Amino acid sequence: MPVATPGILWKAPGMLLDPSGPLRVRWGYLPRIAPWLLRFISASRARRVEEISIALAALHDGSVEAFEPLLEMAGAGDMLRRTGWVCVYESEAGFQGAAPMLELQRRRGVRFEVLAPEELRQLEPALAPIFPRAVFYPQVAHVVDNFRLIQVLAEAFQQRGGRLLREEARGFDLGAAGPRAVLTDHGRRPCESVVVAAGAWSKPLSAQLGSRPPLDTERGYHLHLPAPGVLPRLPVYSSERAFVCTPLETGLRLAGTVELGGLNAPPDWRRAEVLARHARRWLPGLEAGGATRWMGFRPSMPDSLPVISASPRHANAFFAFGHGHCGLGLGAKTGRLVADLVAGRAPRLDMAPYRIDRF
Repeated sequence: MPVATPGILWKAPGMLLDPSGPLRVRWGYLPRIAPWLLRFISASRARRVEEISIALAALHDGSVEAFEPLLEMAGAGDMLRRTGWVCVYESEAGFQGAAPMLELQRRRGVRFEVLAPEELRQLEPALAPIFPRAVFYPQVAHVVDNFRLIQVLAEAFQQRGGRLLREEARGFDLGAAGPRAVLTDHGRRPCESVVVAAGAWSKPLSAQLGSRPPLDTERGYHLHLPAPGVLPRLPVYSSERAFVCTPLETGLRLAGTVELGGLNAPPDWRRAEVLARHARRWLPGLEAGGATRWMGFRPSMPDSLPVISASPRHANAFFAFGHGHCGLGLGAKTGRLVADLVAGRAPRLDMAPYRIDRF
């Protein structure tokens, strides 16, 4: 599902006026993000939403399976759990409001089951009996520790001859055929090809290569509970509250909400506390002692489609960023597609919807 859907323009004011709501804009940042918001609203037209959902479905198809050879290589197959996940609704009106979303998912071939309250209690007994409806998605997987996943993949990469340089990429030495080197705070790094995959920080690097995508950031807040006292057996999501509870091997992670405020504003930790209040209602007996909090930057394009693209200016430059809420889930599939582009192979996917110059 794209983030922008029909009617979002009329729903946004109510969400913005709710201090515990899922969406907030830093008003001082509004002039800078206004062009992004206009494209976001344009992407919410019904016909465009249908097109975007087709492109998203194609990208997600096989995304879990794409991780399997990487995890096997790293000896970390146990990190992936195929429990599915469940979306809960705190009101019948909320569930009825989701009907267009569910119908769109059904058109894209997404498997789901609508649950009555008793069926939800059997699926996830840790939840309070406050949800009149729920939707279970059996084909969803999650990893038990995001950070450890990146660590084991990085170790496997280095064991096979790769090098990790902890340096800040600042620009490029450009020749007639494209980038000859990456310029960092430690010097000049020669390259045959370059892939810009710098997340929310990709925009200025892309501009140096002649491309200016409308990339911005959705700031998301996280609260990690190391000893929650109660742990759901699968991730539980609320589209009404825009947050998710995910069981990890290190405890319970609460994550979600959207704040539009750019890369430089300090975190507003009240957003993290909102997550805790919601979770206490959901999970009776929840303990928040020892909680740690952090805020991350989702690199987001206004049409919810990432940039996975060759450069229109340089034959040896490529882009992979803008995955929004789906960066981890699409990481392995994106890597495979970018490898095809760099190697000159034709990806087994129509790449036109994800090109950097589509706007």
